[in-house]
Amino acid sequence: MSDLLSIGASGVRAYQSALTTTSDNIANAATPGYARRTATLTEVTASSGRYSQSNVANGNGVAVFGINRAADELRSNAVRASGADLARTETSIVWLTGIESALTGNDLTNRLTSFFNTAKSVAADPAASTPRAALLEASSGVANAFAATARSLDQITADLDSTAESAVTSLETLGAALAKVNKGLGSATPNSSAQAQLLDQRDQILDQLSALSDVGVTLDSAGRASLTLGGASGPSFVTTGGDVGFVTYVRAASGNVSFAVHLNGTSSSLSPQGGALAGIAEGGQRIGAARTELNRIATDFVDGVNAVQAGGRDLDGNPGAALFSVGASPTNISVALTSGRGIAAAAVGGGPRDNTNFAALEALRTTGAFEADTAGLVANNATALDQRKTVSDAQNAIREGAITARDQLTGVNLDSEAVDLLRFQQAYQASSRVIQVARETFQSILDIR
Repeated sequence: MSDLLSIGASGVRAYQSALTTTSDNIANAATPGYARRTATLTEVTASSGRYSQSNVANGNGVAVFGINRAADELRSNAVRASGADLARTETSIVWLTGIESALTGNDLTNRLTSFFNTAKSVAADPAASTPRAALLEASSGVANAFAATARSLDQITADLDSTAESAVTSLETLGAALAKVNKGLGSATPNSSAQAQLLDQRDQILDQLSALSDVGVTLDSAGRASLTLGGASGPSFVTTGGDVGFVTYVRAASGNVSFAVHLNGTSSSLSPQGGALAGIAEGGQRIGAARTELNRIATDFVDGVNAVQAGGRDLDGNPGAALFSVGASPTNISVALTSGRGIAAAAVGGGPRDNTNFAALEALRTTGAFEADTAGLVANNATALDQRKTVSDAQNAIREGAITARDQLTGVNLDSEAVDLLRFQQAYQASSRVIQVARETFQSILDIR
């Protein structure tokens, strides 16, 4: 009779645990990062030593072997890899969009066109003061457009630096969090709810890390993760022993970006191929390239126009002075002439109505191709931006597919959980009935006179 009681009691305890686990699944069905859990039940056998071989036993009840967490490391790796690819592309799109705004927002191409078209008006009537004043105004517009475009690129560069510093700080914070979880996993009871919670936290942290850089993850028997940045062959960042590194960011004047991982006194170069860091590196390179090309166009334009001026005579017959002056950078341009009379439209020896020298200015417009180059700079950036957006759409679909595949295994299906809830409830009630029957039977035996 005591066996009947213990069997019923074991069932009540086991199915109470199963009901609790199922209830947790239902309650956390919409919780991000939660992986479905199941209570594993096992038969209590006589081999435990409670019964001798001479005893004939039909069974000794049930016990909870542990709480199992649904997981598939291959599917989790696929989610992390696709997330890193998408994060790189989306980050790159941010900076390409910023470059596009900088190059188009100050109307540089149209300002150049206006300058050369206004110069034609001066050539049409060299002695008139109004076209000359208009050309000075157009010159000021070009100078301001070059300077404003450069300032916009400078602001994007500053934003890039700020974003990069924030990203490396986030890496350090997440790395410390992962090390803390590793420490908890080292002392957690295997197949326990506490271990399952820690494993959920571990995977969430790994997902967040992979959005910053492509990562390589190795798990030990306790579920602790060692982590490398820049892929499986990259430098170590977090060890299972609790060591955590930090990442530094440097941007050269050319725009090229470099990262380094520092761990236990050792520094290693980091070349991320995925995640926000890779997008930042690409953005820095593109911003630097745009600035270099803008500087070249500005330098060629100023030098070319000033050379034309130097080769002619102004309205007073004097040698042409420089129309533009340049400050600390090639795009820091200002108008040097204070009067339209200083515009050198005439050739050497020509009179006030001579426009021969401005033929050289029109030739400079063709050979310098300033309008075409600025328009090409915008077009090339726009093409790259469109390509990134197309890639982003494809990568987003890949990532969604990877998440769906993972969640099919790890996600909570409310219909299945509802069935399990009813099944375990009935088993719990039946086990309770076994205890009740055992008590009633035992009482009946005691009541025999």
